[in-house]
Amino acid sequence: MPNTVSTTPKTLKSHRATGRVTLSDVAQAAGVSPSTVSRALRGERAVDPALIERVQTVSSRLGYVPDPAARALASQRSNHVAILIPLLSNTLFVDLLDSAQKTLRAAGFQTLMGVTHYDASEEEQLLREQLLHRPAGLLVTGLDHNPVTRKLMDSTQVPCVHLMDLPLAASDGAPYCVGFRQTEAGAAMTRHLLSSGRQRIAFAAAQLDPRVMQRLYGWRSALQEAGLYEPTLEFLNPAPSSLALGGLMFEQIMHQRPAVDAVFFCNDDLAQGALMAALRLGIAVPSQVAIAGFNDLTGSDQMLPSLTTVRTPRARIGKAAAQMLLTLMRGESPDPAQVDLGFEIVQRQST
Repeated sequence: MPNTVSTTPKTLKSHRATGRVTLSDVAQAAGVSPSTVSRALRGERAVDPALIERVQTVSSRLGYVPDPAARALASQRSNHVAILIPLLSNTLFVDLLDSAQKTLRAAGFQTLMGVTHYDASEEEQLLREQLLHRPAGLLVTGLDHNPVTRKLMDSTQVPCVHLMDLPLAASDGAPYCVGFRQTEAGAAMTRHLLSSGRQRIAFAAAQLDPRVMQRLYGWRSALQEAGLYEPTLEFLNPAPSSLALGGLMFEQIMHQRPAVDAVFFCNDDLAQGALMAALRLGIAVPSQVAIAGFNDLTGSDQMLPSLTTVRTPRARIGKAAAQMLLTLMRGESPDPAQVDLGFEIVQRQST
């Protein structure tokens, strides 16, 4: 009886032995090369949409799961993007993360998140750990980093986009970034309060991270322009921002500076707490004192009175930053390198 020569490819033999569907299995079933399958599953624009759909259908039918370790070994990069944010307890960063993650996932990338807790040394350590995994890209909150972190970012070949902040002025060699100018937003809200006739405007802030301090600078500049700045109108607390702290700070301001006719809080949760405290204390808002916040967080429009605030485009920032990073990871140069998505003063009943 003649010998039988098997025509089954080695990849399928490996599949039967290990129970794992391989890239080659998908390629054979789809009638294309393994490299085409790889490009199609990454959603590369050069691949015909109909072919992408066919490969994805075959991949789903066979139950193919990409091997991230093999991909990283072959390309010297993984298929994940590292994202560093300060907090998960703040809706601001949850909205930003959700938007960025959806955009990256649609392009075939996973996200690996690190929470820095506004700690420069923790940010540095997290970045070192992320770089060990050879990320395809980095999304990092803010532009203010310690010298070691900055050097790590400059020396690595990993594409990086900064979130939320923009340099004070555009300049050559500035980092890729998407956000708005915090200083301008702080000044705009202060001018809004001035335009309503307020003259003794306090600034109340917690956390005191770099973005908060930029808002403080904007408030200070606007009052200096109007000839109304007083250092004693600054109320700064390094504790984490919260409704409870906002109430305490409002009571402190009203006790120490009863002539204050407006309080600009650096964040909405502080301002929401202040509105509750005003109700308890019997202080009329806005007739006795106006209250304004920042970020237009959930619930601000439902307060009594509803809260005037600065609306920030955090979901749009997350999406635009992820799109910019995808451009960089394709080896292209984003234009412009700095995207200013602006902000909006939302006038409500509290002013």
